[in-house]
Amino acid sequence: MTNSGMNPKVDEFLSQAAKWKEEYEKLRNIVLDCELTEEFKWMHPCYTFNHKNIVLIHGFKEYCALLFHKGALLKDPHGILIQQTENVQAARQIRFTNVQEIVEMETILKAYINEAIEVEKAGLEVEFKKTTEFAIPEELQHKFDEIPALKTAFEALTPGRQRAYIFYFSQAKQSKTRESRVEKYVQKILDGKGLKD
Repeated sequence: MTNSGMNPKVDEFLSQAAKWKEEYEKLRNIVLDCELTEEFKWMHPCYTFNHKNIVLIHGFKEYCALLFHKGALLKDPHGILIQQTENVQAARQIRFTNVQEIVEMETILKAYINEAIEVEKAGLEVEFKKTTEFAIPEELQHKFDEIPALKTAFEALTPGRQRAYIFYFSQAKQSKTRESRVEKYVQKILDGKGLKD
């Protein structure tokens, strides 16, 4: 795809960008050179190959980034891929704080994008951790021991709902906070509902 395949929604996104505008435009040109389809998903420029997400451009306060949807499968010979948080399993970012960094890395970025396209062509998938591989917070385990029906109800939830609860409970630094979070959601779990249901 040539630059004639620019998506008007991405044009609008760029025209409204208060920060990282120059960086976004440079990243966009690099990605479009790799012949991906430009789309607009999750409120950001997203680039696809055969309708599969390859890379997304996004920005934060401290940096802007190229996010590779299956970045965990890339070889990363330059050691530049970053796992956003410990709970992110598939995606990886390459972060930038100015346009000059992007200009200097253009060849490397294109190599990573082309590898990501090859990963997609090969049909490779990231193997996600099973919910059973995540540590159950001690406070939740105590509640399971106290209310066996709670453990049964928790195990009946979808894996995604189980993970959401585990992450939410585990994020609290103090045991007292974890305990009150568990207490607050006991009824929701018993009702078969997820954290955000």
